[in-house]
Amino acid sequence: MKIVLRCLALSSLLFPSIFACAQAQEPVDLDMVTKIRYEGFRDSKITEIATGLIEAIGPRLTGSPNMKRANEWTRDELSSFGLKNAHLESWGPFGRGWANEYSNVRMTSPDVQTFIAYPKAWTPGTEGVVKGECIRASIRTAEDMAKYKGKLAGKIVILGEMPEVKPIVEAPYERYNEKSLADIADYEIPSEKPRFTMAAFIKRQQFQKDLNQFWKDEKVLAVIDHSRGTAGGGTVFVQSGGSYKKNEPQASVPQLTMAVEQWDRVARLLEDKKPVELELNVKNNWYDADEQSDTIAEIPGTDKKDEVVMLGAHLDSWHTGTGATDNGAGSIVMMEAVRILEALGVKPRRTIRIGLWSGEEQGLLGSQWYVIHHFGARPAMNTAGMEGMPTLLRRQAGAVTVKPEQAKVSVYFNVDNGTGKLRGVYMQENAAVQPIFESWMRPFKDLGMDTLTMRDTGGTDHLSFDAVGIPGFQFIQDPIEYETRTHHSNMDVYDRLQMDDLKQAAVIVADFVYNAAMRDQMFPRKPIEKPLPMENEKEQEEQPPARPPR
Repeated sequence: MKIVLRCLALSSLLFPSIFACAQAQEPVDLDMVTKIRYEGFRDSKITEIATGLIEAIGPRLTGSPNMKRANEWTRDELSSFGLKNAHLESWGPFGRGWANEYSNVRMTSPDVQTFIAYPKAWTPGTEGVVKGECIRASIRTAEDMAKYKGKLAGKIVILGEMPEVKPIVEAPYERYNEKSLADIADYEIPSEKPRFTMAAFIKRQQFQKDLNQFWKDEKVLAVIDHSRGTAGGGTVFVQSGGSYKKNEPQASVPQLTMAVEQWDRVARLLEDKKPVELELNVKNNWYDADEQSDTIAEIPGTDKKDEVVMLGAHLDSWHTGTGATDNGAGSIVMMEAVRILEALGVKPRRTIRIGLWSGEEQGLLGSQWYVIHHFGARPAMNTAGMEGMPTLLRRQAGAVTVKPEQAKVSVYFNVDNGTGKLRGVYMQENAAVQPIFESWMRPFKDLGMDTLTMRDTGGTDHLSFDAVGIPGFQFIQDPIEYETRTHHSNMDVYDRLQMDDLKQAAVIVADFVYNAAMRDQMFPRKPIEKPLPMENEKEQEEQPPARPPR
């Protein structure tokens, strides 16, 4: 945060009494910093936690048997650390559970080749081996569907635009440097950023439903699109192709995503008028999954035990890798942070509570339901696609009504940007927390933790707390390979975890949580966002993701 730090240095010269007062209000227990660092670096259990979660359990799609196993394992593991009241807190309704058991895709003509391809979540399997001729299609609008009507029956649709696959000239592995951290420290005026809109989200959802119905009506054998991005080399980014909700039609046609280079081969053969036949064998399993769970556990407080400091991460993942960096890494860090504190026998003034959330990838569902149940809610929405859904992030729903427990939560900390080191904090436009975090970061400057920004950041569970006026913060992290290789991909596996980075993160989180639990005062709060009338929402054409963008 070099810009911010220089400004603070100047302010200390111009306003020494104000600066000294701010410093005096935030003493740092350096003896505890020393103990936390020693436990976190010399007696770390990061590797053991990672092995138990990532290797022994694997991918954790919400609603799948593995998600249930992960909830139960984390509950038991936190209890074994010595935390109290370790339990699963149910939420829902969710809908359908889904898991892939087997997938094989190969070309049988004009050549024989096995391809790298994965089924999309919540789409059906093939019910055994099927073969079919391929046909190219590009469908982006309802008008495009009409062009292919009556032409796709019994075919395997090779769907999408022809991508341009370029050589990788920049390293996919990145750490922030002084310039990139200074750029993050610069505030972005909200009006200058793209806005996530309910109207655009609903429009995209409806198009996907219409497209799934089109595949069914046209009696398509299967649909295969290509992976996004330029990572190449067998990296395949895969999410969902059908609805998990029981009140919406289930996808009826197998849908897969293929490695871009192999999809390209099929597409080029078809462009050259050479017939291509593929053989598919996909087995997917479905489960009743209306009730889902979050994992909760506590270190009880002392004189301020009715007040709470929270930390958390999402436990669920997508299905093609093992959910290592998204977000096994965050869950591992938070579990290790509370283990460190418990191992040191701390007696925090406030109760420290960890939450490991499910349903994050489907729209922060687990953390939203937890916050709605305990802290506050917006009115329900009857807009298409929102029936029965949590609406905390939908300002169009109306004003927030807070519950008594909301006033007892001091702060919530979240980790969910991969495996990289923590480099600072997004302050979520809450200027009053700046002097607090400056003091807390100072003992970790040698670990690269020195950046603050007034920016808000989205796309993960701190937003559920922020929405009801609880100070919620996400840490700035080194990107490593998050967007280029591991985020929602088949390469999101144990080998991509950077264990030393996770140790650094756990040490810093443990100290931040301890400091928050020991403060005389609760954390400063900013105003709750006002409702946003639906009619004032400007339509946007970009395709929104399944959750507000990061």
